[in-house]
Amino acid sequence: MHPLRTLLASCFLHRTMSTQVSHSLPLFSSCEISDALIKLGVLHGGLIPDLHVFSPAPSTSPPKICAPAYTVKMVSASDKNAPKLSTHFVDTAPPGSVIVIDAPSQTKNAVWGGLMTAGAQARGAVGVVISGRCRDLSEHRAAEFPVFARGHSTLGQGTFVRPSAVNVPLVISPLGIEQGPDMFPPVEVKPGDWIIADEDGVVCVPQHMTNDVVELAVVGQEVDARCMEDIKAGKGVQASFLKHRGK
Repeated sequence: MHPLRTLLASCFLHRTMSTQVSHSLPLFSSCEISDALIKLGVLHGGLIPDLHVFSPAPSTSPPKICAPAYTVKMVSASDKNAPKLSTHFVDTAPPGSVIVIDAPSQTKNAVWGGLMTAGAQARGAVGVVISGRCRDLSEHRAAEFPVFARGHSTLGQGTFVRPSAVNVPLVISPLGIEQGPDMFPPVEVKPGDWIIADEDGVVCVPQHMTNDVVELAVVGQEVDARCMEDIKAGKGVQASFLKHRGK
């Protein structure tokens, strides 16, 4: 049997409970998680595109988030029809969650600042992922709070946007890509989905796929380790891929 099939068979024979599997997700990089999702037929590999690390500072250890999503939907301040929140969304963030914010794509203001980081840390949240902009970079970095965003700004949110809903599904589309057959597909983030974020990017794993993702990530990690060993030994990339990946 091919080595990859042998590893897959062994992995599926040792299926674990969902909570145990979820606790295994931090063992893998965002790249390894994306590879597993691609193998499972998820065309975007879970990638929430165009996000960058803004905190901690580049001189510190690279950030790593692996936590369930607490979602926040922002709307334009001029939208009078969308619901309004009675409580600030940071004050209802569950401990151990990562706050995922979707802001209108055209806005140039920030939707996350230093006071929100202080509130999130007090609540026990582990980081924030923003399809939008942040500000007060020095405050996030001083707090060593992980912040992933599309950009940053000097402008606050109040004049431009407002939070409208929490714990709702978010559909996050890439910026600057025209509609068409080759466009990068949007990513849906549901409350409780697992968010893995590191220096390579931000990936969303649907709750119902965590078992399968971990099983394939284990295989991928082992296969890549064997490829790396052979490549460093001078056996060549193509030959190593053919031997261990079968292609």
